[in-house]
Amino acid sequence: MASMRTARRMFCAAAQAAATPAPSSRWERLRRSKAGVWCGSLLSDYKEAFREMVVGTWERPLKSSVYLSLLGGAYVCFHTKPDQSSFEAALLERSNQLGLLSPWIRNGISDGHVQSLVKLRNEGRLRYASLGLLSVVYRADYDPDATLYEARCSNLSVPWRELPQRVLDVGFTGCWWMLGSKMKDYDINNDEYKHLPAHLQTTTPPSPQQVERNERLHRDSWLPLTMEDKEEERKPVDKMENVSEQSQIKL
Repeated sequence: MASMRTARRMFCAAAQAAATPAPSSRWERLRRSKAGVWCGSLLSDYKEAFREMVVGTWERPLKSSVYLSLLGGAYVCFHTKPDQSSFEAALLERSNQLGLLSPWIRNGISDGHVQSLVKLRNEGRLRYASLGLLSVVYRADYDPDATLYEARCSNLSVPWRELPQRVLDVGFTGCWWMLGSKMKDYDINNDEYKHLPAHLQTTTPPSPQQVERNERLHRDSWLPLTMEDKEEERKPVDKMENVSEQSQIKL
């Protein structure tokens, strides 16, 4: 009987061991956890979205190219957006360009705009703001280090709706556009011509025929003179001398 009990216990232990599942690996336990299930569902969603994007691009190439162009343009604009140091460098360069000219030939608009910007910069009233795809430079009423009550009180600060009236320049695709437009023809003083008649104050570009004629005359001026041309030039002079001599003889 004792041997029968021992054998029965051995068979029961073997049956329990067979019924109990083998311990799973660490990767299996991680995949079946809540975090693993959430990550798996997220990856499947991304996989499905990527597949739909590829299929949509293949079915509608024109629409996809437009979207890609817009995204690429926005990426380029964001990375070529000028910063505050580039504005100060551009302002210094424009100021040096005007400083090399005499005050009598400077353009009044260019000189006034650059001088006002330099004055605001020296007073610490220039502000820089990044708006994503572009940058703006605007003027403030006080220096940021000023300790006046008007400069520190938040209730007296300038509201955002007045920002468009305070904007001095706009930076886009690596250029400061208002500064560049103000510096157009910076070496031409229009006040010098205000006393001229109206028809002399404005000039028109030459026509293609006039340009061609001027170029032909310029090329001909570099050609060497021939002896025949000199002889032909002397003949009218000799005739004039003979006519003058005959007139003197008659007199």
